[in-house]
Amino acid sequence: MISKEAILEIVTPLLEKENLFLVDVSVGADNKIIVTVDGDKGVSIDSCVSISRGIENPLDRDREDFELEVTSAGLGQPLKIPRQYIKNIGQELDVVLKTGEKIKGVLNSADNTGFVLGVSKKVNIPGSKKKQEVVEPIQLTYQQVKSAKVVLKFK
Repeated sequence: MISKEAILEIVTPLLEKENLFLVDVSVGADNKIIVTVDGDKGVSIDSCVSISRGIENPLDRDREDFELEVTSAGLGQPLKIPRQYIKNIGQELDVVLKTGEKIKGVLNSADNTGFVLGVSKKVNIPGSKKKQEVVEPIQLTYQQVKSAKVVLKFK
């Protein structure tokens, strides 16, 4: 069976060359290899083809058969690594915490330990008859998050 570590060793320099980053690698029991990549400016089909060929060349199909799929992190897919959060600063996210709480807000900042969401709330302001919308920053760590997805907006 082909190991995940072997794929990581092959794919890392290929991603650097293409100016992309790794989101996930999985190797199934049937030797189905799925490599998910992303980039700060998106991922082209040509880049996926180049990475696929770069992975396939050092592997020997005669010795061990495998199925290889190189794909980009799709729209609507959950964010998995900190770099994806950093890439999506300014976007609206739907976040589900491990406690089950759901939060929707704009991603204000992110780093390797967590991120800040700007969550809009309507609050009573003393002396005002109407509730006013206030953006409250909420600091979260990645360990608190069950899933986070970018909200797709169609114009």
